[in-house]
Amino acid sequence: MSTTMRSLRSARLGAIVLVLLTLAGAYHLGFFARVAEPKILAETLVEMGAWGHLVFILAYTVLQPFGVPGTIFIVAAPLIWPWPTAFTLSMIGTMAASVVGFSFARFVAKDWVSARIPDRFRKYDASLERSAFQTVVVLRLILWMPQALHAFFGVSKVGFWTHFWGSFVGYVPPLLLVSYLGSEMFDASGRIQPGAWPILAGLLVASLLIAVLARAHGRRRSSARLSDAQRLV
Repeated sequence: MSTTMRSLRSARLGAIVLVLLTLAGAYHLGFFARVAEPKILAETLVEMGAWGHLVFILAYTVLQPFGVPGTIFIVAAPLIWPWPTAFTLSMIGTMAASVVGFSFARFVAKDWVSARIPDRFRKYDASLERSAFQTVVVLRLILWMPQALHAFFGVSKVGFWTHFWGSFVGYVPPLLLVSYLGSEMFDASGRIQPGAWPILAGLLVASLLIAVLARAHGRRRSSARLSDAQRLV
């Protein structure tokens, strides 16, 4: 085994150990209990004062890619802060967690992760080949930030920056909606209120419409490229 391969293997092993130690430390310090539901997380962050902003981002970044639902964070944020602050922190945390999940799957444990990607994501491989940016935007817009989606993008052929900016665009509408209407959608305990269902239904319809338009646009571009190629022949 070459020196480069040994170094790469050692780096990957070190990253895995660091992740495991970080998760073990978070568990030992009770972080998992404190992010069990939005109300508990909100109370914890309020107690921290100004440090709550930093802790929110760090906890989101470290814990969400490895099992803690991101919705707990984005629901807790508007329970604590004004919507512009909640939106900004939610975007930073969501993007950071997405980058960590993507990078871990691509650079650290690609083979292990690839074997465990759900089949429902595999069907989007062809779409990523044809129109990577649009596919990332649509999947983020509809599915948000599940850990399996981070991993799928990490083991796919989509480029890092295509994933980054596609995720950013896809995250803006749902995170803006939750941040702005958080008090109307969730109660103090983070439970969804009846009035939230029409809002979520509207978001779903809008997301599906965008997905259909993006797919139609992608097909038109593919047809145009095919026609140009045939004319050149």
